[in-house]
Amino acid sequence: MSNDKVKADLAAYEAKVEKAIAKFPERANIPKQRIYTPLDIQNTDYADEIGFPGVYPFTRGVQPTMYRGRFWTMRMYAGFSTAEESNKRYRYLIESGATGLSCAFDLPTQIGYDSDDDISEGEVGKVGVAIDSLADMELLFDKIDLGKVSTSMTINAPASVLLAMYIAVGEKQGVSADQLKGTIQNDILKEYSARGTYIFPPRPSMRLITNIFAYCSKNVPKWNTISISGYHIREAGSTASQEIAFTIADGIAYCEAAIKAGLDVDAFAGRLSFFWNAHNNVLEEVAKFRASRRVWAKVMKERFKAKNPKSWMLRVHTQTAGSMLTAQQPNNNIVRVALQTAAAVMGGTQSLHTNSRDEALALPTEDSVMVALRTQQIVACESGLADVIDPLAGSYYVEALTNKIEAEAWDYIKKIDEIGGAVSAIEQGYIQKEIQDSAYQWQMDVESGAKTIVGVNKFQVEEKPVEGLLRVDASVGVKQKKHLAELRAKRDNAAVKEALIALEKACKDEEENLMPHILTAVKTYATLGEICGVMRSVFGEYVAHVNL
Repeated sequence: MSNDKVKADLAAYEAKVEKAIAKFPERANIPKQRIYTPLDIQNTDYADEIGFPGVYPFTRGVQPTMYRGRFWTMRMYAGFSTAEESNKRYRYLIESGATGLSCAFDLPTQIGYDSDDDISEGEVGKVGVAIDSLADMELLFDKIDLGKVSTSMTINAPASVLLAMYIAVGEKQGVSADQLKGTIQNDILKEYSARGTYIFPPRPSMRLITNIFAYCSKNVPKWNTISISGYHIREAGSTASQEIAFTIADGIAYCEAAIKAGLDVDAFAGRLSFFWNAHNNVLEEVAKFRASRRVWAKVMKERFKAKNPKSWMLRVHTQTAGSMLTAQQPNNNIVRVALQTAAAVMGGTQSLHTNSRDEALALPTEDSVMVALRTQQIVACESGLADVIDPLAGSYYVEALTNKIEAEAWDYIKKIDEIGGAVSAIEQGYIQKEIQDSAYQWQMDVESGAKTIVGVNKFQVEEKPVEGLLRVDASVGVKQKKHLAELRAKRDNAAVKEALIALEKACKDEEENLMPHILTAVKTYATLGEICGVMRSVFGEYVAHVNL
């Protein structure tokens, strides 16, 4: 059918629409354009912009056969209380069919403090597992073969320390560093703009990240050295386009820093990974995944002149949207997570964590976690969504929306380039302000009723308090303090002191890679707080400022 015929038929259709609207007015606050036709994608070049799975620009996926060969890695984000308690949950998940672990750390660990520090009081083990030293990491992975499991660690400012602990545990198990598989989030820029668990200022933080890139490229080659995270940017309130634009801008900054440090782009780019949010609007999310792969492929090939096709691939871990879970009618969250899972799978994720129904209220119970894991397994094995690659390709709407999100992302990336890159844009508050404005608009739409959240601002019911929630006992902090006191009493404190002095000296030499020094300190059972304390003394601490 020619475009002229489509235009004529569209005009006739619109005339019928006017009559229909007179009888049944359309809902407010929905997209203005009601249908999409070949006219909306007439300028799309299939070969250059869509193509085939596993082929540049990877719009349709990074692997030629995607899930027809093997399913995505089914990770379940877990960690709470002590290392012993989290170890039990990890082993339960593996026995239930999880194919990868995703570690959640408590707030003191995330910001580099030991459990016995005054600032940690009341937070030990609450939002994740408390890891104070190599001894805790040994307990966390007790009876879990690091040579067989793939582990993702959601840790940023002290990422180098936690990675060193993981490497040391592997060695104790007889698994060499070059056999370890997993991902460390290690994405500090989004902490400044969206999340807040930073320690050091941006410039020394970027040094730590590039040190990890260099060290792992030689010593831990199967490890993904960074998970550049749009998830938290979206959780903070960004739009889909902002999520990929600001995240890819961060990725550009990391690449530039690594190249400036003397690394060849093809030596590290293949181990970069991304972390996307799977939000509620299913079709928009599918388009977002597709657009993000296309943008990154062009960035790596055209801007950084990467020659290895693996360097062009945007490989992504996904988590369903925690901010979209509601405390009201929590069983509704099962449906939300199922739709978000479907979006991530149709979008072509490489691994996935599904949130649990009760996470708006507390850390999830084992029963809730099982439902979340089974959601992935049902989508994988029963829905048919994993049987065909990029099943929504060719949809007039999805292709047009992919193009639209890509164009919006490029506009933001261009603006950030003009400011001087992601670090400068964060230092000037530009990215933070854009996210804040989007979050404010979302909240205003919910409060006005322009946006419906089922059970929150519409379809409410009287509810009894939810029973059976998981609670972390305050005694966890007491236990961790006791363990730390015992550790400090029995370790070789002279060796600890020597390792920390060497680390401090290395921190002052900007040419020195800090990873070997951190690994040495970890092996002496120096604590996380002691190691981060040395780096604080040299690098200082970041203090946020607000641009209104």
